[in-house]
Amino acid sequence: MDTVYLYDATLREGNQAEDIAFSLEDKLRITAKLDELGVHFVEGGWPTSNPKDFQYFKEIAAYDLKHTTVVAFGSTAKPGVPVEQDRNLQDLVQAGTKAVTIFGKSWDLHVTDVLGISLEENLALIESSVGYLKKYVEKVFFDAEHFLDGYKANPAYAVQVLQHAVAGGADWLVLCDTNGGSLPSEVSAIVTAVKQEFSVPLGIHAHNDSEVAVANTLAAVECGCTQVQCTVNGYGERCGNANLCSVIPNLKLKEAIPCITDDQLRKVSEVSRFVSELANMIQNKHQPFVGSSAFAHKAGVHVSAVKKSPVSYEHIPPESIGNTQRILLSDQAGKANILQKAREFKLDIASHDPLVQEILTDLKEREREGFQFEGAEASFELRMRRALGVRKRFFDLVGFRVIIEKKEEGETLSEATIMVKVGGNIEHTAAMGNGPVNALDNALRKALEKFFPALRKVALIDYKVRVLASGEGTGTRVRVLIETGDSVDTWGTVGVSENIIEASWQAMTDSITYKLLKDNLPNDTEKNEGVQ
Repeated sequence: MDTVYLYDATLREGNQAEDIAFSLEDKLRITAKLDELGVHFVEGGWPTSNPKDFQYFKEIAAYDLKHTTVVAFGSTAKPGVPVEQDRNLQDLVQAGTKAVTIFGKSWDLHVTDVLGISLEENLALIESSVGYLKKYVEKVFFDAEHFLDGYKANPAYAVQVLQHAVAGGADWLVLCDTNGGSLPSEVSAIVTAVKQEFSVPLGIHAHNDSEVAVANTLAAVECGCTQVQCTVNGYGERCGNANLCSVIPNLKLKEAIPCITDDQLRKVSEVSRFVSELANMIQNKHQPFVGSSAFAHKAGVHVSAVKKSPVSYEHIPPESIGNTQRILLSDQAGKANILQKAREFKLDIASHDPLVQEILTDLKEREREGFQFEGAEASFELRMRRALGVRKRFFDLVGFRVIIEKKEEGETLSEATIMVKVGGNIEHTAAMGNGPVNALDNALRKALEKFFPALRKVALIDYKVRVLASGEGTGTRVRVLIETGDSVDTWGTVGVSENIIEASWQAMTDSITYKLLKDNLPNDTEKNEGVQ
């Protein structure tokens, strides 16, 4: 079968999910991660909707993406506004992407009752909007919003909508189950009928309101759709969208459809956890394919069988998607993850080295404490280097104090005093900040910059706090995730404690240590520079 193209909409559709709000930095990091996964198209956002999305398109243009084409999203022109003057269309062109997606109404009910225009006016809007964009953009994808409901209500008009999009020059027609109410049998019948009418490639965009978005997506592919619009972990409005992390392995492993390489497939689990961490959402451990329980075995009969033959209770090899088999209440799985990370970090460690088990044990202990290293790879690399004796100690904390002052009529003031030891030198300094964490960060940098001038180029990009589940109320543990960057790279670090300042300190010191480490590592070797 022909290649199926992966179109990820996490940065827009996922961002519309309740409790999710990606920062600009989150969106840039997720795009880079999806590029590593081999996703063909990443929908960056709607440039007209907010300044953050507009800025995203400016910044992502500087990224050297290897596999991904970034797509700007918008709608057809507003009724009564010439396409040359429509702000939405102008912003799509200004986004500077090689591809854009616009949606238009394909359900007659939406045209007359929501837009409040005639059916003929809607057709003209679609054709003129697509035609205008084709003058400036290489590829224009047309999302036929509410297509499946529209086809069921008035098939002739729904097909007319697609015909006018094609007349405007649309490169792909995407059939949307926007309400998520259709079943696989309906999707199959409608896609088959539409496929007979058009030579232009078809795509599918399925919502999960009936819990069949993945099934609907696969059904559409079997009937001829060659683009699948999904989101990581199924994040999206209401009940979400088709889950990219389920669609990819189903396509590649079950349907034998070439969409990404085997090496890229092994990144699916990592991408799932990475995005959930940046979304500040608890990872669904029972999620198919990528959840930590997806290949976990507890019942005695299952454990006995899977030790003899994994296929007895595992529908695919878990390592094929970057997951691992887990025998609950044992330590028989997980070493492959450590070895994979060692390869990524260019660390030399043999599979039989006892340090692999030591690192794995440390990882599991930290996870029990609440640490999560997806999205905080820098912290995990530092832990591995310490275990291997190849982590240099650049500074030591002597002590710090944070003072918060609040007066009845004034603003809250924060001041941090810190003492650190660098070599044989003691540096004692203080700094103000717009909060206790910011004050501590400012004081630490102030103390270290005289010894390490490169830290002047380092900036704290993002800061997230998650309260971990506990019955301790305000005394519960918190996890702090920090993203830091310099002129060439970004990295994530993590800290966990009952004290938010302590958790922040852990993440901050890891961040600075990682920067100093990577600046001091020679390009051709990872040899010891001083054991911590």
